[in-house]
Amino acid sequence: MRIGLISFHTFSQPGGVKRHILDLSKNLRKRGHQTKIIVPRRKRSENYGKDVILLGTSFPLDFTGSKSDFSVNFNPISLERTLKRERFDVLHFHNFGVPSIVQILVSPSASNALNVLTFHANVKGSEFLENFPSLLYLLNKVCQWKIDGIIGVASLILSYFKRYKGPKIVVPNGIDLEEFNLSIPKIKKYCDGKINLLFVGRIEKRKGLIYLLKAFKVLNKKFSNLRLIIVGDGSLKDGCKSYVKKNNLKEVVFEGGVAGTIAPYYRTADIFVSPAIFGESFGLVLLEAMACGLPVIATDVGGVHEILEPKFLIPTKNAEVLAEKISSLWKEPDQLKRVSKRNFEKAKEFSLSRTQMLRRAWFRWMKECGDRPEEKRWSEFAKDKLSKDLTN
Repeated sequence: MRIGLISFHTFSQPGGVKRHILDLSKNLRKRGHQTKIIVPRRKRSENYGKDVILLGTSFPLDFTGSKSDFSVNFNPISLERTLKRERFDVLHFHNFGVPSIVQILVSPSASNALNVLTFHANVKGSEFLENFPSLLYLLNKVCQWKIDGIIGVASLILSYFKRYKGPKIVVPNGIDLEEFNLSIPKIKKYCDGKINLLFVGRIEKRKGLIYLLKAFKVLNKKFSNLRLIIVGDGSLKDGCKSYVKKNNLKEVVFEGGVAGTIAPYYRTADIFVSPAIFGESFGLVLLEAMACGLPVIATDVGGVHEILEPKFLIPTKNAEVLAEKISSLWKEPDQLKRVSKRNFEKAKEFSLSRTQMLRRAWFRWMKECGDRPEEKRWSEFAKDKLSKDLTN
């Protein structure tokens, strides 16, 4: 199949959707499919190689405590020419970018493609949507009009599409076990006997790094052998640095954005912490950490409970509870080992090969059923077409 993977988020910044699309393209190509990635341009200098088509323009937008994108195609001729040249069998949209998604869906060159939407965003708690609730209604209307099927990366995502009458399915984010595994070498400079706590993500409101720093302040008063490694950049980085300086916190390291794989940071850490306060749909970084054998502590937001055991979930915005959870975990070496082993085994369930097998089979099912998916039940198709390991 010729598959167009369409992002409405800039590739000039790191992010979970970007990593998901790149991994998806890589895995589909391994299985003989032809893929092209279409992304909007944020900067003139962007160039990601021949397999990434820069189409449209992205403008930064503050949305749900994070930086998002307003994406638009100012040159409809270029859009039409690209779609006509590529002749995609499947247009796989990732999230919903307006007005760009509508511009693509109305194109005559897209009329024969299977249009699939994967929705990654957990918009619960969004102040923007609270002020404009009709946007979810509009989202469902557009999907009912032109989208052949919807994928949610967690079960809670599909609750936003109650009005959509087409086929829906949960396909969780996949983890590339070739990149994230126990054989990755550690970063030597941090292997000095200290307990390494790790945060990976954008430094912005919804990721809640400030609460981890407050928890680290509590721990700093009790223990002298802790280090907090922070991987990522964002609009609140300077504010977090100021907090560290003001409170004289020792051993807090801001690594910034990391070029290339971040797997060595996971392998070097002893505990991974995700203090997000809202907006997490699934948590790809949790899986990456687990695949590298890390115990994980996270706030109970979004779809995180679909990955982690309840005893490792804590309330949001509670630095004291977070500090106590970290302390109780690392003080028990045997528990650390048991949790690390369980997490590694759990991460295997979300391997890219497994999740993409499900996704490809679902594409085939929709194409075979045509406009009448109700005439053939997905469960029967899955039983016939998918591997025994997937259906058991």
